[in-house]
Amino acid sequence: MNTRDTSHLASLSPFELKDELIKLAGSVNNRLMLNAGRGNPNFLATVPRHGFWQLGLFAMVESERSFSYLAEGVGGFPRRAGIEERFDLFARSHADVPGVKFLASAVSFVRDQLGLDGGDFLYEMCAGILACSYPVPDRMLKLSEEIVKQYIRKEMVGAHPFASDFDLYAVEGGTAAMTYLFNSMKINHLLKAGDVIALGKPIFTPYIEIPELSEFGLAELAIDADATDGWQYSEKELDKLRDPKVKAFFLVNPSNPPSVKVSDKSLEYLAGIVQDRPDLIILTDDVYGTFADNFVSLFALCPRNTLLVYSFSKYFGATGWRLGVIAADKLNVFDEKIAQLPQAERDDLNKRYASITTEPEKLPFIDRIVADSRTVALNHTAGLSTPQQVQMVLFSLFSLMDTAESYKNAMKRLIRGRKAALYRGMGAAPGEVDENVVDYYTLLDVEQMSREVGPEFVKWLLASIKPHELLLGWRKRLASCCCRARASARCTRPAACRLPISMSRTT
Repeated sequence: MNTRDTSHLASLSPFELKDELIKLAGSVNNRLMLNAGRGNPNFLATVPRHGFWQLGLFAMVESERSFSYLAEGVGGFPRRAGIEERFDLFARSHADVPGVKFLASAVSFVRDQLGLDGGDFLYEMCAGILACSYPVPDRMLKLSEEIVKQYIRKEMVGAHPFASDFDLYAVEGGTAAMTYLFNSMKINHLLKAGDVIALGKPIFTPYIEIPELSEFGLAELAIDADATDGWQYSEKELDKLRDPKVKAFFLVNPSNPPSVKVSDKSLEYLAGIVQDRPDLIILTDDVYGTFADNFVSLFALCPRNTLLVYSFSKYFGATGWRLGVIAADKLNVFDEKIAQLPQAERDDLNKRYASITTEPEKLPFIDRIVADSRTVALNHTAGLSTPQQVQMVLFSLFSLMDTAESYKNAMKRLIRGRKAALYRGMGAAPGEVDENVVDYYTLLDVEQMSREVGPEFVKWLLASIKPHELLLGWRKRLASCCCRARASARCTRPAACRLPISMSRTT
């Protein structure tokens, strides 16, 4: 049979394999291709983007108030004095321009609802969007952090009782957050080569690959979600975390690729384990939480032990912006563990950070992450670019002011409608309604679906076709086998043989 040899692609990460799929799709004429590689949405939030561009125009007017006597094209820093009054004039004179009403409402919300100074907010936003200064503080701009913290509280904590306060570090998306965290946990001896870390599986495949790299040398323990129980973790699986050899638990919630949030019951059970294991480190990536109903992060239940990673990429259609945050409770196990290190290790760390503080032993772990991101010596130029922080703030305010949750509900309808359309096209039912299912992704169980063709076909499929071959050059081979099944009247769903099948690596 004349088929394409794809064996050399079997070892590639799914995110590299996508490039081969794009090439393959481009070779097919008269077909519409939706590039959903890396989970990139094809929708985006427009209102806060309109606000960004209009804020930029106002900031330029502010800049051009200074040094106007010099050559054309020269401006200066915005001035704090009177900036709120000047913005009011700008907003009234541009009231019909998209984005201006949103900006005016944002200033009012910041001042009247959050209790922050409107003029200070406008000054920080104007200076930030002009990008005329290094980020100060380097971890995150002062008012920007306060506003984004409110957004994180709303979306990640929700109605759950939460009395803790926490710090944020603005980073270049969730991937940068994970890179920085792994690096700093190694440097600060929170994780050492040979340590066992638990991974909630199925999981975002790089989280499997990173610990295996030689610079980390970590041993992995799977905490497997049960596909027959709605992709939830059983108590038996979670009880693996009670073993003191397990130093950390990393999970994606809602999961990737099953796209299911951890149930309330499992969250409570996990919190109970943490009470018994107060030394356990938890890292939760909650980028898809904003698509879920009544989402509560593990960070809300176990703030002392948990580092929260959140990205703005998916919910706001902002993958190109590279916007994310790391959240750490002000009273956390990470600082406690560092303080309890052997004296020799503490001395080495004090020497490492001595150039950026006179009291390195008191430097919080989250600020160590910032310093390590610039190999300490370049800490004075650390931090996410200020225009990125401004857009992050505007995204956050857009959500905070949307008390009717119009945008959130529209996003939920969109992704759930697409899932329903997919299953209709396959002639299949989407399954029972589950309050924990998010539907940003969906998994198709090819083996189970193939059982409707017949047991011989299933046996042939499992023996003959590798997962990546279902995506690359599989049509002729499947069609040949399915035609034989149809000819012998064993195929019950001939239409399904003509449908493309999408698969994700899950372990």
